[in-house]
Amino acid sequence: MNGQVLESDSAAALTVRNLRVGFGSAEPVVRGVSFVVAPGECLAIVGESGSGKSVTARSLLGLAGTNSRVSADRLELGGRSVLGLTDRAWQARRGKDVGLVLQDALVSLDPLRPIGREIADSLRLHTTLGAAGRARRVLELLDAVGLPQPELQVRKLSGQLSGGERQRALIAAAIALNPPLLIADEPTTALDVTVQAQILALLEQITGAGTAVLLISHDLAVVSRIAHRVAVMYDGQLVETGRTAQVLGSPQHEQTRRMVAAIPADKPRGTRLSPANRSGAPSTPDTPSFLSTPSFLSTPSFLSTPSNFGAEVSRESTVVLEAIGLSKSFRRPDGTSQLAVDDVSFTLHHGSTLGIVGESGSGKTTVARLLLALLAPEHGEVHVFGEPWSAASEKTRRELRASVGAIYQDALGSFDPRWSIAEILTDALNLRRERGAPHTTTRLTSLLDEVGLAPTVLPRRPLELSGGQRQRVGIARALAGRPEILICDEPVSSLDVTVQAQVLDLLDDVQRERGLSLIFISHDLGVVQHISDQIAVMRDGRIVEIGPAERVFAAPQHPYSAQLLAAVPRGPV
Repeated sequence: MNGQVLESDSAAALTVRNLRVGFGSAEPVVRGVSFVVAPGECLAIVGESGSGKSVTARSLLGLAGTNSRVSADRLELGGRSVLGLTDRAWQARRGKDVGLVLQDALVSLDPLRPIGREIADSLRLHTTLGAAGRARRVLELLDAVGLPQPELQVRKLSGQLSGGERQRALIAAAIALNPPLLIADEPTTALDVTVQAQILALLEQITGAGTAVLLISHDLAVVSRIAHRVAVMYDGQLVETGRTAQVLGSPQHEQTRRMVAAIPADKPRGTRLSPANRSGAPSTPDTPSFLSTPSFLSTPSFLSTPSNFGAEVSRESTVVLEAIGLSKSFRRPDGTSQLAVDDVSFTLHHGSTLGIVGESGSGKTTVARLLLALLAPEHGEVHVFGEPWSAASEKTRRELRASVGAIYQDALGSFDPRWSIAEILTDALNLRRERGAPHTTTRLTSLLDEVGLAPTVLPRRPLELSGGQRQRVGIARALAGRPEILICDEPVSSLDVTVQAQVLDLLDDVQRERGLSLIFISHDLGVVQHISDQIAVMRDGRIVEIGPAERVFAAPQHPYSAQLLAAVPRGPV
């Protein structure tokens, strides 16, 4: 069935009829959306960044924003209309009648309160549990969402948790009151595959117990595992809906077909995922086209390696980065020491990609910060192009940092929120003294085009962009410095599947043109399998297995590697 979800709404947990949402005087961004979600059912809304799916979810909870215009023929929770509810009335219903899990857990959690107290607040407001009962319930919830050592975690602030741990705490808060409807907006985006498997099992358990779940996700593999029905959103409308196996297994609408084709899992290294062609490349069904190459990317910068690094690095066998026995500890809140990275060693060769995978807290991001010299190792060292890097003076590194670029998981946190996108990228291009020059605008426009953004974002600030748009700006900024080595820490985790495909194709194209060498850290094993030549599997701060990507995925040698692969949700057939 294509079009709107118009199945029976008898005793539905959620009924939406002709929902329209706009902001200010602009045209609506959600245009006539209708669907129902029954008790015990999971309906997934999928679509590209900016398609309107998150705006739809927020509108169902009265959170569209102060300048929003929300209208609908029917908007009901459990058969009761919520159209026109006041903020005070909504506060009484959120948490009790409907739970919400947002993508950005760091923003959603109070940074000044321990997570245990934050989760317990809804229990205090909406239940008759005493202090001891609330404390027990909080521990049960944290254990249910897979947070290790919950008795220790309850005392931590959100800033003391990893991204995955924060997301699990947010899910625990959303389900604390067992609401009849749970709206989950990208609930597994920040989670590694084993914890993701736990959360998906939890969501399956919740729906099995009769709770309705509205899932917003760009991860079609996740959707294919837990959703009973799928609604594909494009340009503010639902363009295809139906049973999950039908929609993802035999997509009818062009947008759905593009999303399914963009899934990277099981697609060999070098296989294109996006439907456009770079200039000069033949267009065939097996070799999709891409965007034209901007002039500032056309000449490989690898041939102009700074003379300070000395060595000639033109051959694929050349080691461009080496980690030698890296170790790093951090002090816990209770004063004890935690060994985050333990004797980690590997080499990165010119033009190749080393993928680093592992659970949240395994040490992946700490390794990235050590490689970037943002942290100093307690033991070991990092060499770049055969020369000391971690042991070099900051002045020396500052002169050479353009050769070692970085793409971060938290794009928003890496930007100055006061700067416009034009200022952020101009600074990265080292053209601030030439601001306003015609060629500056041309280069900025070409840079944005490479990552699928329109020039209209240039005057905007990071907070005015969606999560996916911000991440694309972060990638554009990293490429602007013309690096020879790129450290990518979850660079596509916040992107929808079609934009993710464009970015992965982009990284592959630029890598081949420049001889770019990548460290690619991700919890998405499908992405890592597609883009990596070598795989390093990390657990508890150590590398437990390293080898060619094809071998590691086909025949993992370490039990933990096999456990990770077994936890990966399988996408549509």
